[in-house]
Amino acid sequence: MSGPEVQVDGGLYAARQKIYPREIDGRFQHLRTAAAWVLLGIFYAIPWLRWNGRQAVLFDLPARQFHIFGLTLWPQDFYYLTWLLVIAALALFFFTALAGRLFCGYACPQTVWTETFLWMERLVEGSRTQQMKLARAPWSGNKLLRKGAKQSLWITFSLWTGFTFVGYFTPITELAGAVLHLATGPWETFWVLFYGGATYVNAGFMREQVCKYMCPYARFQSAMFDRDTLIITYDEKRGEPRGARKKSADYKAQGLGDCVDCTVCVQVCPTGIDIREGLQYECIACAACIDACDEVMDKVGYPRGLIRYDTQSGIDGQRKRVLRPRTIIYAVLLTLLAIGFGYSITHRNLVGIDVMRDRNALYRERPDGTVENVYNMKILNKDSKAHEFTITGSGLPGLQLDYTGETVWVGPGQVQGLPVRIRVPEDALEGGADIQVSIQATDQPELRATGKARFIAPHD
Repeated sequence: MSGPEVQVDGGLYAARQKIYPREIDGRFQHLRTAAAWVLLGIFYAIPWLRWNGRQAVLFDLPARQFHIFGLTLWPQDFYYLTWLLVIAALALFFFTALAGRLFCGYACPQTVWTETFLWMERLVEGSRTQQMKLARAPWSGNKLLRKGAKQSLWITFSLWTGFTFVGYFTPITELAGAVLHLATGPWETFWVLFYGGATYVNAGFMREQVCKYMCPYARFQSAMFDRDTLIITYDEKRGEPRGARKKSADYKAQGLGDCVDCTVCVQVCPTGIDIREGLQYECIACAACIDACDEVMDKVGYPRGLIRYDTQSGIDGQRKRVLRPRTIIYAVLLTLLAIGFGYSITHRNLVGIDVMRDRNALYRERPDGTVENVYNMKILNKDSKAHEFTITGSGLPGLQLDYTGETVWVGPGQVQGLPVRIRVPEDALEGGADIQVSIQATDQPELRATGKARFIAPHD
C-alpha cells in the first residue's frame, strides 16, 4: 500500500541570508572592543617575547619541552593540562550560571576574530546600508576593487594568524626567516595554511553559523541557566504593545508600550535574532542590542533598560539571588582547584627517575655468590641549571649498586640515561622482590626522586 504523493517545491532548508550587523556605540561595545584588543594583543605578541635567551612561550614538541616564561613542563607533567581543562570547564559553568554567555560575547575566539573581520569589512565597504547596497549592485570596477581589497585584507590577516599560531610551536624568529626565504618545512607550511584557512572561513564567511550550528555550548547552555542567571532580556511588560509613534505623542493614551518598533536591536545583532521574542540559543550575549536600545530610548526621552541584563526573577519583580547553592558550590570548587594547581606547580619535583629492566636476561649468578640484575635508568632534570646526582638503592639486605662514576651529571632540561647493575647476595631472597633506586642532587639535597623496580632471583 502506498501513501499519497507529496509535492515538495523547495529545499529542506532555507538558503542562508547574509547578516550585516549595524555598528553601534555604547558601554558594552567599548568593553567588547577592549577585550578584543587585549586578547588579540596577547595572542600576536607573546611569541615575540624573550625570556632568559629563548622564546618566552614555546611548545617544543620535538624536544618534548613546553616553555612558559620561567616554567618548563615535560610530558611527565601532562596531568597539569588535564587540571587546567577541569578548571576552565568549571569556570565556564560558574560564569554561565552567574551571568549567562559572557565568554561567548566577550572572549570566544570565534567572536573576537569575527568582530575583527567585520571591522575590516566596514573599513573597505562602509556602513551596513552601504554594504547591502554594494551587495545588490551589479559588478563594476568599484565593486571589484572594494571586494578585492576586503579579500586581500582578510587573507593577509588570516595568514598572519596562521603564522603566529605555528610560532608557538616553532621558534618564531626561525619561522619568520624560513618564510622570507620560502624554506618552511611541510608541517609548518601545512599548519600555517590550515589555521589561516580556518580563520578565513570561520570568521569571514561562516560567522554566526559557527555559533548556531557548530558550537555545542549553544545547545547545553540551558542546563546551566536558572531563574537567577543574569541574561539579556527584553522587558515585555514595559515594552508591549510595541509600535511607532511621534516623539511628542502621548503613547500611553494610545495603548502603546515603550518599544517604538525601530528594529535597531535586530539590525545590530550579529546572529540576526530578535531579542524581543525572548531568550534564544543563538544569542551570544554580546549586549549590542542593549546599547542600541539605550541609544534609542535616549533619543525619544524614555528611561533606559527596556533591553538589559537582568534575571527572570528580576523581570517578574522577585528578589534577585546572586549567591545561591549552585554558584557557591562552583566558586568553592573553582577556588580549591586553582589553589591546588598553583601550589602543585610551584612545589613540583624538578627531578625524576625511570628505572627499566634490561630485557636481555632475567638475572645472572656471579662467582662471588651474588645475583645481578641490569637496569636502564633515565634521570630527568627539569631544572634550569645542571646538577650532579648520586644514586643509591634500597629494599633488600646487602644490595650493591654499580654504575659508571661516583656521580652523574645532567644538564638543564636534559634526560641522562645510563646502565646500572644491582647485586644482591644469593641468600637474600628467592624469586623476586621490589627495590627502590633513589637519586639526589649533590648541590641541592632537596632535589631527589625515587623509582621502583623489580629484582629477579632464582628459585631453589
